Amino acid sequence: MLVSALILHSLLLTLYCSSVTASKTLVYYARFMATWSPSSWQSKPAGQQPTYPDREVVESTVEQLASLPPLVTSWEVERLRVQLAEAAEGKRFLLQGGACAERFDQCSAEIITNKLKILLQMSLLLTFGLKRRITRVGRFAGQYAKPRSADTEERDGVTLPTYRGEIINGPDFTAADRIPDPERMLRGYEHAALTLNFIRSLVDGGFADLHHTEYWDLEFVAHSPRAGEYQEMVKSVSDSLRFMETLAGVRAAEISRVDFFTSHEALLLPYEQAVTRQVPRREGWYNLGTHFPWIGMRTAEVEGAHADYFRGIRNPIGVKIGPEMDPEWLLELLEILDPDSEPGRITVIHRMGHGQVTEKLPPLVEAVQRSGRLVLWCCDPMHGNTEKTASGHKTRRFDNILSELEQSFDVHAELGSYQGGVHFELSGDNVTECVGGARGLTEVDLERAYESRVDPRLNYEQSLEMALLIGQKVERMNGQRD
Repeated sequence: MLVSALILHSLLLTLYCSSVTASKTLVYYARFMATWSPSSWQSKPAGQQPTYPDREVVESTVEQLASLPPLVTSWEVERLRVQLAEAAEGKRFLLQGGACAERFDQCSAEIITNKLKILLQMSLLLTFGLKRRITRVGRFAGQYAKPRSADTEERDGVTLPTYRGEIINGPDFTAADRIPDPERMLRGYEHAALTLNFIRSLVDGGFADLHHTEYWDLEFVAHSPRAGEYQEMVKSVSDSLRFMETLAGVRAAEISRVDFFTSHEALLLPYEQAVTRQVPRREGWYNLGTHFPWIGMRTAEVEGAHADYFRGIRNPIGVKIGPEMDPEWLLELLEILDPDSEPGRITVIHRMGHGQVTEKLPPLVEAVQRSGRLVLWCCDPMHGNTEKTASGHKTRRFDNILSELEQSFDVHAELGSYQGGVHFELSGDNVTECVGGARGLTEVDLERAYESRVDPRLNYEQSLEMALLIGQKVERMNGQRD
């Protein structure tokens, strides 16, 4: 009888807590559902949007997109939210990486497979070094739009719209390519679907099984100066896995398959509006074009259209912040995007530059701490360290990227905060876009295999080295605390 009474009490308590949570959610949505819809952003000033020549074509394209099946599901989105909440609490670590801007002509099996391989390799090294589970989020299956510093570009006296990514216009400097075409949104959706379909097939087929790390090897990793360290860690993980399974007498099924989530900057608002849906038995609206959309620093105005759009979706969201961000602006933005301070809702992705991170980051961390909010802090060491060479190539220096990362870890540790993630622009291919690293790439090497149309990416070897060095940095920090 006593056991039955305890079970009944536990059940009633669970139901009560669930009802309280549900009531809070209903109250939250009641506050703005009367004024918010996926299209309500249109009443706000919207930055970084293309000027389409025919609005009727835009509207018909959005309507067509809205009728297509979603790319992701709400339960996948909610699973990611749980993992990001765990990362904010120090129980996980977020690895987010991929192309600066995806290209339609690179939607191929080899390129997609290499993206997965490098993220798997990096996550394995981070797991080894950080002793935490890794949440993998790719900048793929939707990263087709990019903010630009100018609306137009001039060459030889000819002025045309600037290139804003494949989902908006083309890279060639011709009117036919540069005039924004709304039907490119359909092509973007199709390529995102193809990418996701192949990724899911690989993962479900055992490609990401920790028992078969040999699947992940990139042919050229063997030539890396740090290849030996990587292979040693892989062997250590494999030996540990076999030892654990031998003791338990069962196969570790839970780690035979890993999660992969997608992300992109939700920049092109007509497209994001079209993929925003309601789902049965869940409150609110979900962006079902990606698991993890983020709002960029250039569109983070508190009164702007992007903030209005983001406040209404249920996805966990990233907020990019740079040296221009001040504590008041950040707190006001967080209040708009996350008024109820929901666990896993906000990931703050800081991108200060290696020369400013120790000055600009601490006031922001301290302000969020004083507010009582728990956010996931993530370092993007790429965007604040872009420079242009004499030959006109945009590049980033490996040492500067690493410097910002290490300084960022130190800032959070000194303030009693936790940096629970990293955000890279990277490629699983043998590109030469960033200088430095173990092989010592120079500006001369940029001429060899520079493929990016927008921002430079770490290549496979530099990415792998970066993961190794992050693990070593955290191990040193933990050793100092011990």
